[in-house]
Amino acid sequence: MQLIIISGLSGAGKSVALNTLEDEGYYCIDNLPISMLVDLARKMSQDSATYDRVAVGIDARGEINLLDQFQSSISQVRSLGVETKVIFLDALDDVIVTRFSETRRKHPLSKGGAPLATAIITERSMLVSVEQCSDVSIETTNLNLHQLREVMRKRVLGLNRTPVNVLLQSFGFKHGQPYGTDFIFDVRCLPNPYWSTPLRPMTGLDQPVAEFLKQHTAVNKMAEDISKFFLDWTPVFEAENRAYLTVSIGCTGGRHRSVYIVETVRDKIKSKIDQISVRHREIS
Repeated sequence: MQLIIISGLSGAGKSVALNTLEDEGYYCIDNLPISMLVDLARKMSQDSATYDRVAVGIDARGEINLLDQFQSSISQVRSLGVETKVIFLDALDDVIVTRFSETRRKHPLSKGGAPLATAIITERSMLVSVEQCSDVSIETTNLNLHQLREVMRKRVLGLNRTPVNVLLQSFGFKHGQPYGTDFIFDVRCLPNPYWSTPLRPMTGLDQPVAEFLKQHTAVNKMAEDISKFFLDWTPVFEAENRAYLTVSIGCTGGRHRSVYIVETVRDKIKSKIDQISVRHREIS
């Protein structure tokens, strides 16, 4: 059982940190009252199959008067046998001011008309006891959200870059372009097996169609160029913490050329890209 507690200043990136953990399979709870922390840990220890990895956000938005009890609460949680790690996120005051100005959100301690700068100073003083209990302190002043996600994966979870999940799908333009795709490649310029009567009822999954297409230089060049696109750019998408990448390859009917190109590209890149799935929309 593992419990990760995310705390720190408002505007320092706590939401990004929690979202990163959620993407990695953690059950996440934001703004958990401190008074509920020990009860949550006890529930985890009783149902470890369901709550084996939990992440919670604790900050100055609620139960301010109990912040000084944070350390004793952590001790009680650890006494239950729950592996606990406290992460504290911080940033310079002027950077936090800029972030609130850009998002146009109110600071949680600015109720009653308190100036933003005053709210930040107040919150920083309130969280001293929490910061002193932290196992990992992350300074986010010079980090964008992608960089913070990468830091969370490396420093908190000990993970390398998460591989992007690639979906390769074929489709037919005459049936409409697919929704929610990142890149579309048009292969209607390639020789069309449809005009060969024996090949017409077949698809790009059938050997006669594949033999017809692979004899054309343009078909081989198209498959090679699309494969090179993947090999060149997938690492860049992974570096930006993209979880999914959908690439659609279309021909007129979506049954011959696009299907063959998808299968060929998949075979060319599968040794370099771990997580690839294939969908043939018009013949599924």
